[in-house]
Amino acid sequence: MPDLKYKRVLLKLSGEALAGPSGFGIDPPEVESIANRLKEVHTTGVQMAVVLGAGNLWRGKQGLDRGMDRATADYMGMLGTVMNSLSLMDALERTGVYTRVMSAIEMRAVAEPYIRRRAIRHMEKGRLVIFGAGTGNPYFSTDTAAALRAAEIEAELVIKATKVDGVYDSDPKKNPNAKMFNQMSYIEVLNRRLEVMDSTAISLCMENHLPILVLNLWDSTALLRALRGEAVGTLVSG
Repeated sequence: MPDLKYKRVLLKLSGEALAGPSGFGIDPPEVESIANRLKEVHTTGVQMAVVLGAGNLWRGKQGLDRGMDRATADYMGMLGTVMNSLSLMDALERTGVYTRVMSAIEMRAVAEPYIRRRAIRHMEKGRLVIFGAGTGNPYFSTDTAAALRAAEIEAELVIKATKVDGVYDSDPKKNPNAKMFNQMSYIEVLNRRLEVMDSTAISLCMENHLPILVLNLWDSTALLRALRGEAVGTLVSG
């Protein structure tokens, strides 16, 4: 990997990334497209882990609005992330990428229990690891799970995959004059209340000096260029 800047990274994907045009459910062609993109990275030798959301299957807010218990709603979301993880694992293995799903909630029939040292060993052996079930605790988002797992496995970078080029000062879809930031500090993101990741995740990255790169995964060259250290997306760091 002589031309790559990072050896180990964690990619945070929203559940909606696996959905089709409707924004709901799991769309096999979309999952296969993402798997092919990740295979391109994996073949470079970069050690990669992935954390998925579950917004394509379940939005806890809908349950909360009807009086559902918060913990129950969050556990349902965690189970949704495992479903998404299994779908991505299947698509990756069909491309020839050895993959392991590790779940923070024990379900041995479908996923390995999350053990930090085992996860690191999988990556050292060239396997792509998908972390499912968030942190295993209610009241924590998958953004926070991504920051936590990245710190635990000693990742050098958290990549937040979106469908826009980076972080803007306003919605670029609504404001054609929206300004994109090339680089920001953690404090600036928190003070501006920008929706990069939730405040708990940003704070966790800040405390562990873990940079966050926000980029457009659907730009076919963005991910590889970012791993080479080229100026892509928005880098949030100290």
